[in-house]
Amino acid sequence: MNKAELRRSLLQTRRQLSPEVWQAQSAQICAHLQTSSQFQQAKTILAYFSFRQEVDLSSLFRLNKVWGFPRCVEQSLSWHQCLPTDAASLRTGKYGILEPLPDAPVLSPEAVDLILVPCVACDDRGYRLGYGGGFYDRLLTSPEWQRIPTIGITFAFAHLSQLPIDAWDQPLHAICTEHRLWQISPIRAF
Repeated sequence: MNKAELRRSLLQTRRQLSPEVWQAQSAQICAHLQTSSQFQQAKTILAYFSFRQEVDLSSLFRLNKVWGFPRCVEQSLSWHQCLPTDAASLRTGKYGILEPLPDAPVLSPEAVDLILVPCVACDDRGYRLGYGGGFYDRLLTSPEWQRIPTIGITFAFAHLSQLPIDAWDQPLHAICTEHRLWQISPIRAF
């Protein structure tokens, strides 16, 4: 199956999750993240607002962390600090995803300790399947962002042994599903 076919199939499966299962599995993923030493030690975390029934991380946003969220600016992600519980500091962006207002403080890579990456799917090697826009791959190929640990967030049904990859695909350091969080890269301890 090619990436487009796989993406369609997995998104269909995700849409079929009942709200109760979606919330319960999201809560399990958040619990795994909270017990991870990488998460506990991180002061500034880049995350995302759930879209199309992605894993819902909103229960984490009440924790005492500095939270950064992306804005899509042309073909790149611009990361801004905001209070994710303050609706007045957010707007719906061009892809229909909540994002910080353009005047929210920008977060530089030096200030970031951890990136939680939304995934349609992940594989055993740490590669992810996204929506196909390449936003995260472009971000993670930038030298200033490569030093920051990344955790791919997905449901267990979308954890596959191997995804089709292209030359520009960037592996993540760890993966978290409702079953567990595990390290891919030997460089970081999670």
